[in-house]
Amino acid sequence: MMANITILKGSFKDKLALKLAPAIKAGFPSPAEDYLQDSIDFNRDLIKHPESTFYGRVSGDSLIDAGICDGDIAIIDKAEEAANGDLVVAYINNEFTMKFLNLTHLSEGYIELIPANAQYPPIRVHDMDDFEVWGVVVRTIKTWKK
Repeated sequence: MMANITILKGSFKDKLALKLAPAIKAGFPSPAEDYLQDSIDFNRDLIKHPESTFYGRVSGDSLIDAGICDGDIAIIDKAEEAANGDLVVAYINNEFTMKFLNLTHLSEGYIELIPANAQYPPIRVHDMDDFEVWGVVVRTIKTWKK
């Protein structure tokens, strides 16, 4: 299954601050709650352009080798300028998809949307395609437990 994405609009009006531990090690657990020093505010720390930022829920496995799995959430910024190699949400021929942007073939008359799963070929985009880079994926939120 190709990695499709469902676009969701987030609300950035309310502040959401969570306590932030100074460091989290992947070893033996410790009582880190005693050492909480700061907080993280998703609006302040993760969102650069709230008015043009959307969430997207990933569906499919075409980005699995990049660590992006079915059910993960992408934070998509429409104000960011897409560059070669960026992970983008593209609108192509009436469908949204999330792939890596390859601009190295522009002089040959096409660009490519590259999956991160060897089971899927790159998608070639030509002038005749209905195509738009809808936004740049700036972060992903991993789902560990459903």
